[in-house]
Amino acid sequence: MERLELLSGAELARTLDRLATQVLEEVGDSRSLVLLGIPTRGVALAEVLGARLAQRCGHTVAKGSLDPTFHRDDLERIGTRLVQATDLPSDLDGRHVVLVDDVIFTGRTVRAALDALQGWGRPRRVSLLVMVDRGHRELPIQPDFCGRIVPTRRQESIQLCLMGVDGEEGVYLLRP
Repeated sequence: MERLELLSGAELARTLDRLATQVLEEVGDSRSLVLLGIPTRGVALAEVLGARLAQRCGHTVAKGSLDPTFHRDDLERIGTRLVQATDLPSDLDGRHVVLVDDVIFTGRTVRAALDALQGWGRPRRVSLLVMVDRGHRELPIQPDFCGRIVPTRRQESIQLCLMGVDGEEGVYLLRP
């Protein structure tokens, strides 16, 4: 499989800084902010983003994870993976929730996450942050915050590497 670098480690760091700044500008009250990572890579991305947000706003930002597996409508097509526990840091009522994922593709994962979120409270607002938008949407779902737009072929994929998980940082296009 061919692996092409889309963002170097330094470019990824700058992109994360930009996304953190955009989130803070949008939210207003950073104490109402809750980052919810969508497994698997969105959870790690939410951790990294949370650290950058804390540096900017001077306090810890609430973080957690939301696994939408049981709310998917395409399990027969994509298969299943080991379900991760949903871990919410606090009550979501009245909070600004930012769903965090590494890549948006068809939009079905985000739709499932929105369905899963309904069982946990009523946030004041829900936003979507992704590192890469690769196109091919099947549902009318768009990110509010996006690191990069990278048009891909359906058979290609995007790989986000983070130091804490992979021992390297960057964003890569994988071609068969």
